[in-house]
Amino acid sequence: MKETFNLLVLCLILFIANAALAVELPKDFVNLKEIEPSIIENLRYFSNENFIGRKIDGYNANRVILTHKAAIALVKVQQELLKDGYSLVIYDAYRPQRAVDLFMKWSKDSEDQIAKEKYYPNINKADVFKLGYVAEKSGHSRGSTVDLSIIKVGDSLKPITLQKRQLKNGSIIPFLHDGTVDMGSSFDLFGEASHHDNNLIEKEFLDQRNYLRRVMKKNGFNDYQEEWWHYTLKDEPFPDTYFDFIVE
Repeated sequence: MKETFNLLVLCLILFIANAALAVELPKDFVNLKEIEPSIIENLRYFSNENFIGRKIDGYNANRVILTHKAAIALVKVQQELLKDGYSLVIYDAYRPQRAVDLFMKWSKDSEDQIAKEKYYPNINKADVFKLGYVAEKSGHSRGSTVDLSIIKVGDSLKPITLQKRQLKNGSIIPFLHDGTVDMGSSFDLFGEASHHDNNLIEKEFLDQRNYLRRVMKKNGFNDYQEEWWHYTLKDEPFPDTYFDFIVE
């Protein structure tokens, strides 16, 4: 009897501890994995592999958080992709405003060039806001914008390897191979080669981008010309609200 009582007490303690650790999201926000576990989460800002070169403020977990409306739309995208043998890979979703503030501070620090070779070799970092690669008020902080790519079903993400790629005009860009479908330029490369439509990359890469774009637009997302990986839900639920809760 005593052993049973002790076991019940232990279970109660564990339940309370887990409840305390659970993160309560704002109303109408969800963890994407709880809705569609087949979508691959790979938040680059929860790592050192990003254009700043270190983990970003506000990212305490590799967890994709979105508004419920955006998450449901992505489920529809994933269902369509799976039929064609692909899966979504999410690089970024909801982004705390404090992360955006860090990006602004970083852009003004001319001494910090740690990740230039991989992410902005031909761009002056002071111009990243002016050129549209980073925004002072980001749609990500509204909870319905995602950065993503696709991977073949059965393939796995790989540790990033830095490669050099020659564009059609003869210029060279870094390409960060991570096992996803080759889109002609890698995620978060600041430059014209990352624009959805350009004359610098081969047709096969444009075809892959356009395939992804068709599926995303069909399921309620708008594209962003400067970045092939960037999509925002049409009629997003919080068009004027910028959140700052931590990803954890």
